[in-house]
Amino acid sequence: MNLDLVLLAVADGVSYAGLLFMVSLGLTLVFGVMGIVNVAHGALYAFGGYAASTFTLLVMPQNPSTAALLLILPLAAVLVGVVLGTAIEAGLLRRIQGRDPVQQLLMTFAGFMVLEDVQRLVWGTQPYSAPEVISRLGTVSFFNVTYTTYQLILIPAMALISYAGLMFFLRFTSAGRQVVAVTHHREMATALGINAKRVGWLTFVLGASLGALGGAMAAPTTSMVPGAGADMIVLSFSVVATAGMGQITGALLASLMIGLTRAAAVYMAPEWEVAVPYLIMVLVLLVRPDGLFTVAQARRI
Repeated sequence: MNLDLVLLAVADGVSYAGLLFMVSLGLTLVFGVMGIVNVAHGALYAFGGYAASTFTLLVMPQNPSTAALLLILPLAAVLVGVVLGTAIEAGLLRRIQGRDPVQQLLMTFAGFMVLEDVQRLVWGTQPYSAPEVISRLGTVSFFNVTYTTYQLILIPAMALISYAGLMFFLRFTSAGRQVVAVTHHREMATALGINAKRVGWLTFVLGASLGALGGAMAAPTTSMVPGAGADMIVLSFSVVATAGMGQITGALLASLMIGLTRAAAVYMAPEWEVAVPYLIMVLVLLVRPDGLFTVAQARRI
């Protein structure tokens, strides 16, 4: 591999890691607070991408500014997160919380399949995308490599903003401290007067919005087609399992590791591209079954 290919692989890896992290961040947040592995999270990614593409296509005849086009992406994600997240949390997750993990997994998978059918009913099977955003922002050149500004700068920046915003929310806001309290000990938090149901709703809406944000940010770079949510949820599980369930900072580092190694495989050994994230996960779990960044916790008595 020459220097140009190395730089391309790094750019590809960082961009892909940003998308992967945003989806994984929502998944690990929901598990950390609610204790549910939400397979339906992949559908939120797909709905976010479809919604962002649809809104972009609707406003293009009015020739909107670049800033307006960029604003559509997070707004679409928040809309999907609030509407669809509220429906899933109230209609499904609230009913299965505390049940056997296998039942939770099966029921959220059933929810994912239903949402896949809803997605096909609304948007059909034709691909949707929003490439106008990329063309508006142009490209960046470094050494002999030219890369799109959107993928090289905006996606990683949005991932870091999501991470910093969530950490600020959890550490420095009243609602965030309530989320942390419920995460550490739900019964004690409830006894202290915290509304655990409201915290669960807020947590899931945040997680759903982050998952949808990953899809919305992916919409300009790829075509949204049936099955996109399934592909992303499997990759997100590999990130969460590698980092450790509920590890937010760990998910950031694991996303970067998987994104870079996957991009390197594309250029050096394309036949291994699909397998690389799962090989990393398997190797990590063989050595540290609880994930790379899981810390020991005191046993409750």
